[in-house]
Amino acid sequence: MPITKALPKELLPIIDVPVLSHIVNECVNSGLNEILIIISPHKQVIKDYFAKDEKLYDELMTAGKTDLAACVKDIYSRADIRFVTQEQPLGSAHAISLAKPFTGNEPFCLALGDDLTVADVPVAKQLIGAYEQTGSTIIGVQNCPTDDIVKYGVADVASSNGRLHLLKGMVEKPPIDALPSRLACYGRYVLADIYRYIEQIGKGKNGEYQLTDALMMMCNEAKVYAYDFEGVRYDMGDKFGSLKAAIELSLKRKDFGDELKKYLIELAKSL
Repeated sequence: MPITKALPKELLPIIDVPVLSHIVNECVNSGLNEILIIISPHKQVIKDYFAKDEKLYDELMTAGKTDLAACVKDIYSRADIRFVTQEQPLGSAHAISLAKPFTGNEPFCLALGDDLTVADVPVAKQLIGAYEQTGSTIIGVQNCPTDDIVKYGVADVASSNGRLHLLKGMVEKPPIDALPSRLACYGRYVLADIYRYIEQIGKGKNGEYQLTDALMMMCNEAKVYAYDFEGVRYDMGDKFGSLKAAIELSLKRKDFGDELKKYLIELAKSL
């Protein structure tokens, strides 16, 4: 707030590309070409952003703006993007349950719209590799050395093999003096057989159905793994996290990254 009064936070731009578009690109670059985006009733503008717009494409081509035309086409042409609306805010597990007609009984990747990840190998692809190794649900985690860890679900580890950790369970937002580990869950999953656990859980805090509760139940009955993924994760639900993402991704831009670096060096001299 206040910008999210009018614009969904998933469409907040990192310079000229919305957060959600970065996440879609991560999925596409991980080999996923069928994508379902779950939105709330007041976020229909997300559908507008990803809608096919041949008229705009043709206008840009006619004007000789071929680079912009290619950018517009990439938004809607790289994957089959569909939508479903969660009419009431009944929690993450309820939102996921709406995807069942889309996924069927196949395992699928879940990427939360608050979490932007940047890695040489896309994080979704890393988790898919871990799933292919184990055949089990995979939760994306990273070490969180700060007190911010109390804001997240935290992995309770039974055993470890490199970056792969077999879980005893999950603890949602534990107090700092009762952490089961320093591995925080950061918005990326490969979920297998999740729906039958969602169907068994009850409402949690705030009267919502939470994914963590379904995963904890799954840990009691089946193997669930956490994978400590490589890369940088930005909390886009946090203003400072959003600012860091904008600065660090801008420094990688070919069109003005070097100019920005020089500016920041000069600016730092006056701080």
